[in-house]
Amino acid sequence: MAAQFGHRLRRGATTAAVAAAAVAALSASQAPAAPQADGGAGDRAAAGATPSDEAATGNSPYHTDLPPLATPNKPGASVNLPVTGSAEAGIPASVLAAYKKAEQELAGTDAACRLPWQLLAAIGKVESGQARGGKVDANGTTLSPILGPALNGQGFALIKDTDGGAYDSDATHDRAVGPMQFIPSTWATWGQDGNGDGRKDPNNIYDAALAAGRYLCAGTRDLSLATDLDRAVLSYNHSTEYLRTVRSWFEYYKRGTHEVPDGTGVLPAGSSGGSSSSPTPTPSPSTNSPSPSPSPTPPGTPSPTPTPDPSVPPTTPPPTPRPDVFGSLENAGTGTLQATAGEEFDRRIAVRARNTQGALLAKVQVTFTVVGDTDARFAGGRTTATVATAADGTASAPALTAGEKTGSFKVTAVAGTTKPRTLTYTASVTARVADTLTRTDGKAMTATAGDAFADRVTVTTTYKGTGVAGTAVTATMITDAETPAENDKGPYFTDADGKAVRTLDLTTGDDGLLQLPEIKAGDTAGTYKLRLTTASGATLTVELKVEAAAETAPEA
Repeated sequence: MAAQFGHRLRRGATTAAVAAAAVAALSASQAPAAPQADGGAGDRAAAGATPSDEAATGNSPYHTDLPPLATPNKPGASVNLPVTGSAEAGIPASVLAAYKKAEQELAGTDAACRLPWQLLAAIGKVESGQARGGKVDANGTTLSPILGPALNGQGFALIKDTDGGAYDSDATHDRAVGPMQFIPSTWATWGQDGNGDGRKDPNNIYDAALAAGRYLCAGTRDLSLATDLDRAVLSYNHSTEYLRTVRSWFEYYKRGTHEVPDGTGVLPAGSSGGSSSSPTPTPSPSTNSPSPSPSPTPPGTPSPTPTPDPSVPPTTPPPTPRPDVFGSLENAGTGTLQATAGEEFDRRIAVRARNTQGALLAKVQVTFTVVGDTDARFAGGRTTATVATAADGTASAPALTAGEKTGSFKVTAVAGTTKPRTLTYTASVTARVADTLTRTDGKAMTATAGDAFADRVTVTTTYKGTGVAGTAVTATMITDAETPAENDKGPYFTDADGKAVRTLDLTTGDDGLLQLPEIKAGDTAGTYKLRLTTASGATLTVELKVEAAAETAPEA
């Protein structure tokens, strides 16, 4: 959840009155004045397929400001966006666009959920004050990370680090991240690319809004039903107070809102809206009841120095992210890795490194390693190679050459030391396939009818000039028709029983050479054809000439 920039709901009699009015308004709008529970296991089970065993935000603190009692339009008025309105009703342009885009995406992929963008707006308001009043760049990424307090069990949930600090710059405990305040473990499952830039960044309002929408729509929820909507919100944060606050803003935005320029949104009370990663939070109170207003100090009486509450453990503000700290490693467009035995792969493995804030990072050492049962090697016969990323954050492995062993193997790319990031690629080597079939000599094949050809036909199968062993070759005596068929006249081979056959299936030796068996001429003179083919389509035709036997002169 959002870091608690200001006070929680306990802010005196005025806030208590607003809260009471808000609850009354919710009751009038058929929203439950009190939810079933504080988001326990019963709520999660009743929701069908809930997103996770823990709240999306880790139950971090959140803004508790309630909307004004004067709503943008009267109850029952049109929900079309007014051009102008109260300052509180304004939503920064990019933030509003992200909520509406997420609603449209879910309408196309999960129409049964009926996600209203106003619910995302309500959660975004409570979580981060609409991304700190819309302080985002042109792509929708916050100008500085929005980080909640360390979830170290001191006033908050205890969630030990799950991302090595990649998202929250904290390698000890997790923190809620971004305008929708996802904890890293939840983002790992539900993160989305809402703006189509190829990244899933919790600090981007388009990515975060779409992820929040999918999270709220988990299972078979229909958010047009009050009970399903309540369960969805409670799955985001297990708190009755949180549900009431989100519900208040939801009803407020449903009555109308308007777009304001980025960076000009109204910040929650007590929020500086500054560029710090996360203000120091106040631990969540153990009760949802409003606190009484402090007694006014008589004029002229010096204010007493506040005494620290020993029951409230101190919290440590999150560290400022360093731009040179390695955060993540991603594929930089490596395609299919496939090569023929003995040849160089036509693609190189490429990766991209980013820092903890998602920016491209140079000078990161990436080690590429060939693993598995293979004789493929990098240049120089090496199985490992280390390359530093360039200014654009990318690094490419050296050229990889396939060996003679066919089949699949793996190549890993590893970067980082404290908690390494690893990418694994699958590469495959295929056997050579003969592309050429030739005779080893050009001798004319001539025989006399009734005899055998004195010479044997010898051929070789090659791939790019190299002999290919084990190539299947079919030898057939063919007719001379436009569509050749097996010829039942003229030359023939003999099988093991001495019977005439005119088609043989043969295989080349280790060097790609093949010598055909002896060919009988047959009894009919003429010119015949022997056709040799391989499975890859290589073809060779050999002419066989049979001459008539010389006539024997009769004895005198």
